[in-house]
Amino acid sequence: MISRVLSAELAQHAGQRVTIAGWVHRRRHLKSVSFLVVRDRSGLAQAVTDLPDLPTEESVVEVTGTVEVNSRAPGGVELVRPEIEVVSAPAEAPPFDLYRPVVTASLPTVLDHAPVTLRHPRLRAPLEISAASVAGFRQALDRLGFTEIHTPKIVASATESGANVFGIDYFGRPAYLAQSPQFYKQAMVGVFERVYEVGPVFRAEPHDTVRHLAQYTSLDAELGFVRDHRDVMAVLREAVAGMLESVRARASHAVELLGAALPEVPAEIPAVHFSEAQRLTGESEPDLSPAQERWLSEWALREHGSEFLFVTGYPMAKRPFYTHPDPDRPGYTNGFDLLFRGLELVTGGQRLHRYDDYVRALAERGESLEPYEGYLQAFRYGMPPHGGFALGLERWTARLTGAANIRQTTAFPRDLHRLSP
Repeated sequence: MISRVLSAELAQHAGQRVTIAGWVHRRRHLKSVSFLVVRDRSGLAQAVTDLPDLPTEESVVEVTGTVEVNSRAPGGVELVRPEIEVVSAPAEAPPFDLYRPVVTASLPTVLDHAPVTLRHPRLRAPLEISAASVAGFRQALDRLGFTEIHTPKIVASATESGANVFGIDYFGRPAYLAQSPQFYKQAMVGVFERVYEVGPVFRAEPHDTVRHLAQYTSLDAELGFVRDHRDVMAVLREAVAGMLESVRARASHAVELLGAALPEVPAEIPAVHFSEAQRLTGESEPDLSPAQERWLSEWALREHGSEFLFVTGYPMAKRPFYTHPDPDRPGYTNGFDLLFRGLELVTGGQRLHRYDDYVRALAERGESLEPYEGYLQAFRYGMPPHGGFALGLERWTARLTGAANIRQTTAFPRDLHRLSP
């Protein structure tokens, strides 16, 4: 039996007879010859034949032929004298021609038919970049001594005491889809000191915008024995740099196809305190508006040559109860956001680590201890100073690729209206 060869490997087999397998990307008929372009996970390969009838687009085929050098063919080689076997034929045509370089369908059409439309190279490319980013995140944190964990996505109480949670029936008891792995990753600091997770989180936010999803992928990390939030920021810088390094190494073709410009990560990402950010932008709200995020990103690029900017010291009122206060500035926290190209990409900071501090923080917010008893267990038995962050994968990918809508960066988005496919 002849082993399958990927399209990208054909040049290594010049003069040999090999078998490729994939989907018919395109058929082209000339007067005396026809071209069959086959798409597999590595790219495109061309077969030249005088057969009059060729399988239709998106048919799954195996093609056996001799590899011949041709500078005009994809990859500089093509298959000649091919034998073509149809493995399966499509029942109907895709909603638009997948071989055309530009996507001609609207976003709703793309999303409605995602199992087939995502085969288009331009629609697949953001997912390749996303996958490479996750690989880089894992590699960077593995190098820093982190352990990957997996935490429950069905929880007994809302993670951040918000109303934007999905309630479910858990064998007759009320439960929720997790807003984040926050409580669990903090508890696991007491086990491994440094942990991370890549997983789904759920936010029942009634936003129908280009930047919100009801389910997205969160890249979370938590580390113990920190001095303050700046230690967390330093680890985040390494994670982001690792993600970009991986994208360059693993998804360069996707980056080129989309014309994406990858940023450089400064050795030290510039930082501005929240109070200074308010002074610079001339606003005094307790949180940054989208307009402020854009202005500050432009300022960072202009003043520091950086597409990344840390905003530190958010007010206590706008941070979750577990955020550590700034001991030198009452009313502010050891929390931060990372802005990238005009958008908040990461939220993080130092956490409270003493049990009594949690009891006091919950009381100040009028919260009962009972829903948090499972969470507070870890702090009854001694926890080190720690902190962490959460990065939204889809937002990251959208910023990297210049996608106008976050739904273009995930295979099967869930939002205010969409529950299928």
